[in-house]
Amino acid sequence: MSGFVEKPEPVQVPGLTHLHTGKVRDLYRNEAGELVMVASDRMSAYDWVLPTEIPDKGRVLTRLSLWWFDKLTDLVPNHVISTELPAGAPADWEGRTLICKSLDMVPVEAVARGYLTGSGLLEYDESRTVCGLALPEGLTDGSELPAPIFTPATKAAVGDHDENVSYEEVARQVGAETAALLRQTTLAVYSRARDIARERGIILADTKFEFGFDGETLVLADEVLTPDSSRFWPAAEWEPGRAQPSYDKQIVRNWLTSPASGWDRKSEQPPPALPQEVVEKTRAKYIEAYELLTGTSWS
Repeated sequence: MSGFVEKPEPVQVPGLTHLHTGKVRDLYRNEAGELVMVASDRMSAYDWVLPTEIPDKGRVLTRLSLWWFDKLTDLVPNHVISTELPAGAPADWEGRTLICKSLDMVPVEAVARGYLTGSGLLEYDESRTVCGLALPEGLTDGSELPAPIFTPATKAAVGDHDENVSYEEVARQVGAETAALLRQTTLAVYSRARDIARERGIILADTKFEFGFDGETLVLADEVLTPDSSRFWPAAEWEPGRAQPSYDKQIVRNWLTSPASGWDRKSEQPPPALPQEVVEKTRAKYIEAYELLTGTSWS
């Protein structure tokens, strides 16, 4: 069992129809048929949406996504129409709301990996492959791959876990032409972002994108290259053969699996509330990632 520890009630706004409450984002449709995407401060870990929020997290994700969208416009268009707050929306939506095109979404998480870790490492240790792609011997946790690879995954519902799938399975699901376009675009965007991050002393180990079609045009959607969707590591501390320090929710994961939390991940019990110290450290990590990548102060 997993999902929301405490599922929030959607905010009712005149002129907006609530469509979906996700792990982090709430999705609405306005009277023009556009999507209104609101990034909350919710935190998810181990397929649970936790009962404790991280202040400003949604604003960090939104502002950083907008920064990246701007850096990628020559490679792929994005879904953002406006950042204007809808009439009647609560003041708390300021800085965390995007008005977006309604797309025909591709039902695949487009994942790019430049380094070996996470679920990729688990598969590699068993078979020397990741998503069926053969890799050389001798790689360890944190090793840089010979070249970035496209390792797609299924899109999971809240409470379920994304599952890695082969490229051939993606081609069967969406067609060979779309699969090839997904792979090409994913790797092009990853390579651009990897180089930008590297200039700022950050390793982009892996990341996931969501795409949809606007007519015949493939469009980059949802969030992009944030600490929620990517593994960012400090380049100066990179050392293959061990888990790398990161700019993401690892602080939360570490606490949840420590004796201090008293939580058994394998049980059906929901995780406990986060202590204030963990909340503050996590918020600081998200803001640090934003400031390092963009070169601008959060405040």
